[in-house]
Amino acid sequence: MDLIPSFSVDHTRIIPGIFTSRVDVLGNEKVTTYDVRVTKPNVEPAMDVAAMHSLEHIIATFLRNDPDWKDEVVYWGPMGCLTGFYLIMKGNRAPKELHDLLLRAFRSVKDTEEVPGAQAVNCGNYCLHDLEKAKVQAAKFADYLEANADNEAIFVYPQSERLVTDDGREFFDS
Repeated sequence: MDLIPSFSVDHTRIIPGIFTSRVDVLGNEKVTTYDVRVTKPNVEPAMDVAAMHSLEHIIATFLRNDPDWKDEVVYWGPMGCLTGFYLIMKGNRAPKELHDLLLRAFRSVKDTEEVPGAQAVNCGNYCLHDLEKAKVQAAKFADYLEANADNEAIFVYPQSERLVTDDGREFFDS
């Protein structure tokens, strides 16, 4: 079975940032999945589940209401490993082009007084939210994005290098 592309990213070397995870062609349109990595995997603590859930609601709402970007946004959601989010957008922009949008989105969390859609009628787990922890996590990531805006490493995935046998098979150590 082939390893999916996101598992070929070297998670021991990835840092927080905005990365192109994959580009798909659907019909005549490209759709790009971006890895918005908020914490350093396996080094920093994963995000608090309730804070991440709140960030999912707040930032999805922000992105889908941004007048310049809302028509390109397809999906915003959490990674199962709790270290970041996936942003799926129409087209195929360079990750650096999303820097300002995501910086504004994470900065907007500080002004949020109520998590949008955090009621039983709107959310499948409406009690699992923590706005205050979400604000702390968002501020930390926004400060990081701002401080590293000129650091190309926050826009380029580190790839795992795998030994390839003479007959073309990839070697994975366990």
